[in-house]
Amino acid sequence: MNPRLVGVHGPLKAASLALVEGEVSVGRDSSNPLWTSDPALSRRHCTITGQDGRFTIRDLNSLNGTRVNGVRVEQHELSHGDQVVVGDSVLVFLSAADDFHLEKSAVELTETGELRSAPFLLRPEDAAYGLPGVTPAALPQTPRIASDLNFLLTVATGIGSIRDREALEWQLLGMIFDVVPADRGAILHFVPGTEQSESAIAWDRKAGPGKPVPLSRTVVRRVVAERAGLLVRDVAADTNFRAVATVNEFESQSLLCVPLMRAGEVIGVIYLDSRNPGKLFDQDHLQVMTAVAGIASLALENVRQWESLKEENQLLREEINLEHNMVGASPRMQQVFEVIRRVAPTDSTVLIQGESGTGKELVARAIHHNSPRAQRPLVAVNCAALTETLLESELFGHERGAFTGAIAQKKGKIEAAQGGTLFLDEVTEMAVELQPKLLRVLQEREFERVGGTRPIKADIRLVAATNRDLQEAVESGKFRKDLYYRLNVVAVTMPSLRERREDIPALAEHFIVKAGRRAQGRAKALSPEARACLMNYDWPGNVRELENALERAVVLSTGEVILIDDLPEVLLESAAPACAPAAKYHGSVRDSKKQLVVQALQQANGNYIEAAQILGLHPNSLLRLIRNLGLKPVAKIIGEGAR
Repeated sequence: MNPRLVGVHGPLKAASLALVEGEVSVGRDSSNPLWTSDPALSRRHCTITGQDGRFTIRDLNSLNGTRVNGVRVEQHELSHGDQVVVGDSVLVFLSAADDFHLEKSAVELTETGELRSAPFLLRPEDAAYGLPGVTPAALPQTPRIASDLNFLLTVATGIGSIRDREALEWQLLGMIFDVVPADRGAILHFVPGTEQSESAIAWDRKAGPGKPVPLSRTVVRRVVAERAGLLVRDVAADTNFRAVATVNEFESQSLLCVPLMRAGEVIGVIYLDSRNPGKLFDQDHLQVMTAVAGIASLALENVRQWESLKEENQLLREEINLEHNMVGASPRMQQVFEVIRRVAPTDSTVLIQGESGTGKELVARAIHHNSPRAQRPLVAVNCAALTETLLESELFGHERGAFTGAIAQKKGKIEAAQGGTLFLDEVTEMAVELQPKLLRVLQEREFERVGGTRPIKADIRLVAATNRDLQEAVESGKFRKDLYYRLNVVAVTMPSLRERREDIPALAEHFIVKAGRRAQGRAKALSPEARACLMNYDWPGNVRELENALERAVVLSTGEVILIDDLPEVLLESAAPACAPAAKYHGSVRDSKKQLVVQALQQANGNYIEAAQILGLHPNSLLRLIRNLGLKPVAKIIGEGAR
């Protein structure tokens, strides 16, 4: 494999650029082999030139510079593992074909003893560059202050637009190394309200990546307690540090630590030290680092809020983009969508309950299509449609000769669903003798074909559905209790249509358009009277009944508008007075039917079979008519009076 640059943080994260002999460039312009629309990048930011197996990076006078291992460079020969910071991105140079992992220096917080005092403490509010009302013009006009102000401006513009925390921190460390003569540096974050480290990045400029960077816990604690920056110019000469034994073990000649603040609380620190006796920190370094910490704190808080908004936006997008074929915006359906959104990415077994026609299979398909198994098959089995013997063979498959007629080996539905989802509809109809075998599949994730002896691994997700009360089936002995608990990991209950009437208009429009496409005609409108009739009907067959009713109406309607006359008679019988008070004809027909039924019941002394004969109807038709016309209380009174 050729040497390459791999993006690990920022806009170029996950990008990879293979390096060959010759020159390649990195920048904001799309003409570069490695590019991204990052405003912190120049159009042509830098080049990497390969010659005789060696690769040299050269900065092209970019605005924000190019850094290698935290040091700003004009030209630098790259070595395996070097970290390159360009714009808001962190890249790693790999010369070998090994598996990549980001080699970062670890932070070692070491107990050092008690620090009774410090030679110099500086609180953010006392910093020269942070005092209210102090403008650059009011500061002494010295080359050092002018240089510091330019540096602070560079920091503010360089990290202000970065939206990746680690990229921001690497960029910040590199900038700090340009101005402060530090050999080692670290940025440490705390768990809110504690001194426990949440995350840290560190760099040793001399030892390179992978070498631990030691920090004095005593110094960090003092900075946190005082909420102030701490400077020790000359560690060896400072009597306060004689009790801090490990600072000497660190070979620190000078150290500096400033707090990162948010709402008055310390959320982290920037820690620097120098091992060169000829390059010691001074109070000007502390002043400028205190200002840098203020800028960095604000930038890090912006990144935190941006990441929070990004996460929230992602959740909202996932919710909006949830792939399903269900229609509904009612609170009950929103609850169903939320359960699907949460459970789909997992492998948990799901039990879907609800009346017939509510759309349980649509829920199963939505769970599958929004899961990591979406590219694998969804295999559905209706347990009520097959006998016990056929269902066993259908589920588990069979070997050749396993039973009469088994002339060849057959794979079952479980095997066909490998890697995907198995949907068992009407699972309560499964024979009790088969239930232990399904339980084994769920527990052991393996099964055997009928007539087979070799166990087969079952890499499936199981989704089951039922329109019956499973708890009641368990109590009556028709369903195994242990299997019930295995299936009832995550339960989803589909509401009946009468429980979400506000969804009926949207469902009606959807089904009218769907039926219009089937009939190869134009979509028709729904009259207000017909819509009111749909809203007032109880829909015992739920969504399936609504779809069938509207398909019938689309087919039978002769105009561009679906009228109340186009709806099934059962809807008119039960809902016409409520849905069409102005439709005298339908109201009169309904009243006439009620009168005829009542008279027939009275004549038959409440016996509905004799009443059906009087009316010339089938007894079942009369019972349906009594229910639709709301005459059940009247029929009961007539029957009791006849006794």
